[in-house]
Amino acid sequence: MKNKMINFIKLIARYVLIVMNDGFICMGTKKNLILFESFNGKEINDNPFAIYQQLIRDRPEMKNSCYFSVKPSAYRRLHVQFPNIMLVKRFTPGWVKYIARANYWVMNSRMPKWWRKNKRTTFIQTWHGTPLKKLGVDIETVEIPGNTTQQYHQEFINEAKRWNYLIAPNQYSHDIFKSAFGFQNHFLDIGYPRNDRLYADDHAETIKKIKQKLLGKVPGHVVMYAPTWRDDNFKQKGVYRFNLPFNLLAFFKSVSPDTFLIIRPHYLVKDHIDISGFEDRVRILADTDINELYLITDLLITDYSSVMFDFANLKRPMLFYPYDLQHYRDELRGFYFAYTQDNLPGPMATTESQLDTYLKIYCQAGKFDDFANNLERFNQKFCAWENGDASKQVSQLILRGK
Repeated sequence: MKNKMINFIKLIARYVLIVMNDGFICMGTKKNLILFESFNGKEINDNPFAIYQQLIRDRPEMKNSCYFSVKPSAYRRLHVQFPNIMLVKRFTPGWVKYIARANYWVMNSRMPKWWRKNKRTTFIQTWHGTPLKKLGVDIETVEIPGNTTQQYHQEFINEAKRWNYLIAPNQYSHDIFKSAFGFQNHFLDIGYPRNDRLYADDHAETIKKIKQKLLGKVPGHVVMYAPTWRDDNFKQKGVYRFNLPFNLLAFFKSVSPDTFLIIRPHYLVKDHIDISGFEDRVRILADTDINELYLITDLLITDYSSVMFDFANLKRPMLFYPYDLQHYRDELRGFYFAYTQDNLPGPMATTESQLDTYLKIYCQAGKFDDFANNLERFNQKFCAWENGDASKQVSQLILRGK
């Protein structure tokens, strides 16, 4: 009974906000009012944050008319973390007057299907990764609780119609986005703004500072494990599971004594990882700026996550651990390209024993010599548009009023 009452109150509140929005969007937009949002208001990071920072550098006075839309539950934490950024609580009456009359929306994920956009607002969709896994309309069977496959497909198509611009990091993504989203408006083929930082010239000193800040020390080697999330690994709707697919004791026996492990999980499972006994050599960093983690990482271990495409900009070693490859590829999501040893920029381990073997090889050589050509080809295919200038191009587009 209590849950029914709470849901009823939420429904009434939604309708009130919708009515308010419908009134405001009949008015014109405010020229310099820009609303940014990252991952539905959970964080201030990724492409929207990179664009915001560049825009403020190019036009400092814009700081007074640029807002980040954040979840009410994240407001206090983000306000402490970013005291100089103006925040507005998502889906509150005060938020409506900003979102309804913003001249630009700059976001990296979808807005709810029931929220209407002012026709005069320009929506710059940055998205949040180069796709390996099938997206949108290209997913043949959707396993997300509460969604049918047909509903999921239609929601993507309807959402993409609202995007005036869509950033593509490479030609591969451009072609997929056009198909998966049914996108018919303007592409910005410029690379990802969030990756601009990877092309800065101050890496050595920056890396030391970031290690000290995040790890409390400056270890000799940093390995990051950054897996994708599994759509079907849930207890109930919105509650997901995560089991670390390798033994930490075995891991540290396979690497050098000065190695530190960073685990970068999906935010939905960050509180369900057991590192007991290894707290001095392991950090779980789900919310940290991913580019800071890239910069301090010497070896990336991943599976199907899009982090492989961004990390490739640094041309550092990668090790792939798709322990559930057959299920993930054939039953859950499907891939856009052949996920095989020949096409990956590093070796593939499908068992924990193989993982330990490749870790020992890396520990001895500091790289995977047999995969140097793979890494170079991978970089040329997926990083060709990256040059450190993407944020600047979007900032100039906004300032020109295009």
